[in-house]
Amino acid sequence: MAYSSLFSPNFTHFSSARPINHHLYYHPYLSSTSLQYNNIRKELSFPYVASVPYQPINVDYLEGEFSGHGVTFEGIGDNCVAKMGLDNGSTATLMLPSGLITSYKAPMWHGSTVELLHTSVSEGDDGEAVIQGGVSLALNYEDDNEVPWSPSTWVLRDIRGNSKDSIKVELISSDTDNMVETRHIVTLGEDILTSEISVTNSNSSPLQWTGSIISHLTVSSPEATYVLGLEGSNFHNVPPFLSNFGIIPSDLDEENDSEIGQLWKQMGLKGFFSGLGQRNKKNASEEEMEGEEDDGYKQLNEQMSRIYTCAPRFFTLIDRGRRNSVVVGRDGFDEVYMYSPGSSHEIYGEYSFICVGQSTMLKPIMLGPGEVWRGSQHLHNPNM
Repeated sequence: MAYSSLFSPNFTHFSSARPINHHLYYHPYLSSTSLQYNNIRKELSFPYVASVPYQPINVDYLEGEFSGHGVTFEGIGDNCVAKMGLDNGSTATLMLPSGLITSYKAPMWHGSTVELLHTSVSEGDDGEAVIQGGVSLALNYEDDNEVPWSPSTWVLRDIRGNSKDSIKVELISSDTDNMVETRHIVTLGEDILTSEISVTNSNSSPLQWTGSIISHLTVSSPEATYVLGLEGSNFHNVPPFLSNFGIIPSDLDEENDSEIGQLWKQMGLKGFFSGLGQRNKKNASEEEMEGEEDDGYKQLNEQMSRIYTCAPRFFTLIDRGRRNSVVVGRDGFDEVYMYSPGSSHEIYGEYSFICVGQSTMLKPIMLGPGEVWRGSQHLHNPNM
């Protein structure tokens, strides 16, 4: 098992599981032999932990069309890695077509750069590389017919900026049947990485959606990690949420197989909320499901899984082991999901991370016909 920043030429393809129906539309950097008509319905694989090589990507086209903005492209099997780099040393790595951000390296006060994201690579059942962690989108849309759809394939739409100031990479994912368009704009600045999403409902009927921008932030150990700024925020204790790229300790699943383990296997936000409701009913008398955070400098050494409501727009994660911090900010989202695997695991190991999600899990967002919703997450590096 490997952790943190990645991508060497020996990674060839990525794992897949459960098929779902999804729409793809033709784009020049997708192989012309793979798609013959626009809006072809393909039976694709809905990944448990990693995206699938849905269509081969033309790396030469990407280099020719989007060069000169501080972004380079590298093909890995049928996938592609986009590497963003600024002159001050800040870098970010983005995978296509999954849209997973696997690395964000930021310059520090001591002169070198430090990886701020936690990403793991393991071997799947068929010898393929399975990727988890990083920053990803876990979104679930549902129309009046209660037909769910989640964007899982992303097309590169535009790149703006330069290596001196900032770089913006814009991705798009569309569902032509339900007339929903999602855009994900990743911006790398000198001291910040921003993930901005916009959801457009072009249908004549309302759209309900839930989801989160989920980030795995690497730490030396949860025991050495503290969160500053959540005092007074209301919270709900919830089961750990497993997104497509989420990392959850396997022993926790074994210990709670009768309830939380079954919840994880449902794979999806709708299943998550169903399981959450059942767990609330079963365990309301056993533990405090709701409360108010009374610790302004909260140590994350114990396992926890919470959704904070009425939280400040900005709070700080401090890692005393690595002597660095990350300021987490949001726009548009009302909730903050936070998960700590606890300190019973090896330091600097597979579970040395804190999961943070800017979310709309407890209160779904309703979009009327023609309406657009926007929200964003900011990972700010104050250590320069």
